[in-house]
Amino acid sequence: MKLIEEKFEFVSETERLVIRPLKKADYANWLNEFENRYPSQNRHDLGKIDMSECTQEWFHNLVDKHQELALQDTAYVFGVFRKEEGTHLGMVDFSTLARDDFQWGRIGYTIHNQFWRKGYGQEAVKGALHLAFTQLKFHRIEAHINLDNTSSMKLAEAVGMEFECIRKGFIYENDEWTDHLVYYKNSK
Repeated sequence: MKLIEEKFEFVSETERLVIRPLKKADYANWLNEFENRYPSQNRHDLGKIDMSECTQEWFHNLVDKHQELALQDTAYVFGVFRKEEGTHLGMVDFSTLARDDFQWGRIGYTIHNQFWRKGYGQEAVKGALHLAFTQLKFHRIEAHINLDNTSSMKLAEAVGMEFECIRKGFIYENDEWTDHLVYYKNSK
């Protein structure tokens, strides 16, 4: 395994949260919150996940992979942590869709379901968008949302993202091409 010489260490802080890359020292906290997830609450929530393959070595490789993706400007993966005691609440990620004259990316987000309905998702996405525009230098961020994922739509709207369109047959999931709503936000 090669050692990564450089590190991407972009961080955003909100009133209650720290949004930052995962560190190898986060393993126990990260694993604990995945293991404490509730059963699935809806079809877009994975609920309990089998974490038996997620050893400490596996996690360390994941952290290295996230660093490599960031250094290549392919993707940026951030853990969401509660400031007060450092509890891992979920993840936010950005994928680079195009640079050059576009500076265009996609956002994905998830909060562990045991922390839902406390405003963490909205706070995390707001903080992450600030990071995307100021530190990652994106101009446009899109969220691609399943047509029936009303919680994700409400979150996107709550953080100032605007509905743009429905892209037909846009993403291949569950063995078929599915339509997705596109929400976007541009930097100021």
